[in-house]
Amino acid sequence: MTQTTQIKPDWIIGCHLEYDNHGTVSIVKQVQGKVSVTKLESTAASGAEFNRRPVFIGINDNNRALLMDPATKEISREDGVPADARFYYAYRDPGSVRAWLVNDGDENGNDTYACGVNGSTISILAKTNGNGDHVETLCLGRGHHVVAFSGPTAKAGRLPHRAFASNLNDGTISVIGNDPNDAVSFLKIIATINLFDQRFEENTKTHIPNGAYPHGMDFSPLTSKIYNLNNGYGTVVVIDPLTHEVEASISMPGCSNLLQSRCHRYFIGKGADRKANPEHVMGKLTVFDATKNEIVNSLEIQDIYPSVYRFNPKGDRLYVTTAATGKGIQRDNLRTDVVQVYDSSALPQLKLIEEIKLETTDSGRRPIAFLEQGGTAPYIFVPNPTQGTLTIIGGASHKVIETVTLGAGKIKEFSFSFWNDRQIYGA
Repeated sequence: MTQTTQIKPDWIIGCHLEYDNHGTVSIVKQVQGKVSVTKLESTAASGAEFNRRPVFIGINDNNRALLMDPATKEISREDGVPADARFYYAYRDPGSVRAWLVNDGDENGNDTYACGVNGSTISILAKTNGNGDHVETLCLGRGHHVVAFSGPTAKAGRLPHRAFASNLNDGTISVIGNDPNDAVSFLKIIATINLFDQRFEENTKTHIPNGAYPHGMDFSPLTSKIYNLNNGYGTVVVIDPLTHEVEASISMPGCSNLLQSRCHRYFIGKGADRKANPEHVMGKLTVFDATKNEIVNSLEIQDIYPSVYRFNPKGDRLYVTTAATGKGIQRDNLRTDVVQVYDSSALPQLKLIEEIKLETTDSGRRPIAFLEQGGTAPYIFVPNPTQGTLTIIGGASHKVIETVTLGAGKIKEFSFSFWNDRQIYGA
């Protein structure tokens, strides 16, 4: 009998395509330089209420779907994906094989099945032999969560391993033990940071929930501090990861997210002004210096809505995808067909050096992903949600190599899943 040798793919990405009333999954992979797309079978919808629907985690090494049952937390390997399966954003713990899957909850920010009306969940999973093992599920505050991980640094060698998860609708941050050698605190909520700021609130009686709306957070190994963007207040706050105290609050208006530079000194905020000019959306990139606690640069970009942004592995290029926003003339004037490339080698300076041409999109969110190999990014991946396609771009040349069809067009929400390939990163 002749044995068939399975050739390992050069790279592989799972793509979850969410439409108005159903979702599908496509697997894109390259084997010996040839790209192919496999669409997983879309099985009958579970029919469960929103918070009880199966969760699509990703695909395993055998190209089978990994699905988690929110009730039992059991993870199964399936050939197909239920049409109503949900997708959770995931944050990788850089110091382990664990991934933190965040559940935004329902329209009120609640997982009514697991947490009642008091919040939504984060599920911590471990990758084992390409598959997933459920480790723990925690009930946190209400709404979207962003997760940052702290630990010992060159300046603060005794900092404990902790995870910080923001709760958008509550205006708080949950502090979670993240040291498996500390059984008392490991994967337990040990504190809640209240982001209430009297300067921006009229109601002084209710501190939680408040109007901080945290969205964008990371830990800088350079300063050994947590930096959190309060979208509602227009501030970035500096938090001591040991004491959980807010040490400083710096004005950073007009930003909706926060991205850390590869050198850990700078944080880039992005946003868009839709009010100043009724005919033009004004995109914005703001540079915050963590060593000075001040804004050191700001760029305005007319007719550009910066959707998702990421640095390349080296950190000398910042890629900004464009998407749709606004209405009327504003929307008509928008440029939604490019990825902007900025020279970030001399931060805090940012210089636009190139625009990579793509298809236009009606979607409000266009993610981007990179394949990282040997400190370089040979491939960049950007979806075209309106067309239902994925464009593969050369990391060095910035030339479009190939555009492949994933499924039907008019994708409402496109999400990458990197479960089985840690060489790929993005959002």
